Amino acid sequence: MRKVRTLLVSAALATGVLLSMTAAPAQAESIRYAYYLQSDCYNGGNLGIQWGWWTSFRCSYENGYWFLYA
Repeated sequence: MRKVRTLLVSAALATGVLLSMTAAPAQAESIRYAYYLQSDCYNGGNLGIQWGWWTSFRCSYENGYWFLYA
């Protein structure tokens, strides 16, 4: 009985480690850059998508600057 319990605990731990290693992390939106012009913000966002840095972005005007969130 002791061997069976040890085997089950080992299998459960191994499964937990494998699942935690293969799970993709959640990507929270964060500020990437600040721009003076709206066009620069959109150009920078599109460039980041082309280069594979992020999959989506948004530009937001706050306190006289355009902030790129991705």
